[in-house]
Amino acid sequence: MEFITWVYLIYSFIAFYFLFMFILIYIQNRREIFYCPPITKNYSLSMVIPCYNEEKSIAGTMDKLLEQDYPNLKKIIVVDDCSTDDSYKIIKEYAKKHSKILAVRTPKNTGNAAGAKNYGVKFANTTLIGFTDADSYPEQGAIKKMIGFFDNPKVGAVTSTVLVYNRNKFIEKLQAVEYKVIKFSRKLLEFIDSIYVTPGPLAVYRKKAFDDVRGFDEKNLTEDIEITWHLQFKGYLVKMAVPARVYSIAPSKFKGWVKQRNRWNIGGLQTILKYKKTFLRKGMLGNFILPFFVFSWVIGLFGLGIFIYRNTQRIVLKYLSTTYSVQAHTAIFRFSDITLTPNVLVFMGLGVFFLSLFFTIVALVNVREKHYKHQSVFTIAFYMLFYLLMYPILLIISGYKFIRGKTKW
Repeated sequence: MEFITWVYLIYSFIAFYFLFMFILIYIQNRREIFYCPPITKNYSLSMVIPCYNEEKSIAGTMDKLLEQDYPNLKKIIVVDDCSTDDSYKIIKEYAKKHSKILAVRTPKNTGNAAGAKNYGVKFANTTLIGFTDADSYPEQGAIKKMIGFFDNPKVGAVTSTVLVYNRNKFIEKLQAVEYKVIKFSRKLLEFIDSIYVTPGPLAVYRKKAFDDVRGFDEKNLTEDIEITWHLQFKGYLVKMAVPARVYSIAPSKFKGWVKQRNRWNIGGLQTILKYKKTFLRKGMLGNFILPFFVFSWVIGLFGLGIFIYRNTQRIVLKYLSTTYSVQAHTAIFRFSDITLTPNVLVFMGLGVFFLSLFFTIVALVNVREKHYKHQSVFTIAFYMLFYLLMYPILLIISGYKFIRGKTKW
């Protein structure tokens, strides 16, 4: 067999392995997906909101936290990272009206969410510390559904279901599908103690664990990934409360979407390099999370490479064949050239696609929303056939920027 065929077979095997793994985990644990432990202790909690130029959304975020029904939410610390708009003015006005809200401002702009978050933690003195982005809106009761997990002393953090708030433009609808698939995958990874990120829109940490890992890494573009890996490195468990929902504003323009994904990818590369020595050692971090993270990217890159190679080869051969036929005055196309012989590589490719489609549909079914319409068949088809193809392309761009040292927020 030629080299590209071996590459294709290895790619297909890895893809099948992870798809079957997720499907089997779901079948075994489907009744536990929406379970949240009851609250037996009223842990004291502080929430921190990092804010930079979010005058359009910060009021809504503060309102949503004020509506939370967790009785022991002591303080809402809103950190303005030296905004140049009216964000801090709005925050101070809320602080005057609501005793729970504390308005603080960093001495100088930190340049990233991690810096503002770490600054806000200095004003917290509670058992638990939570974070919400300034453009995200937790559902009423979301925080309360996360607290029960902390009865297990090994739990260092609890994450939530992050969904897209804005769904008018087509790119927003595509991200709505993506977020649901990510949410579903994240919960399945919890069942094997392998959650790799506690997203910024809503996450709660045990303060002791947060201090143990020295807070967020301010040099990392994805501080929510890095701190999760650090917690795993220290032996803490990370859980997910699926019924705890938060709606986050997704990029509404292609340029903003690309910028966000590049930041995610570059931060992921930073985290991989930071914890590369744990590969195939140090618990689930090194034995699964790091390899899974790397293999998922490798699969995407190989998939794109095979797609480009196969199609380029076909186009070149067709061009050469047509050119030769014209010059030789022979038939360009004959019915004898048609073959219906099945190709095992085609079957494997279709198998990966339909298994991925099945997994996507199961993920969408497992998100129970009342206020939003279900995704259309066209949106799902476009997501599967075109949107996912952008992942490896963006990864290449991000890798190039990373190598060039462009690692600023």
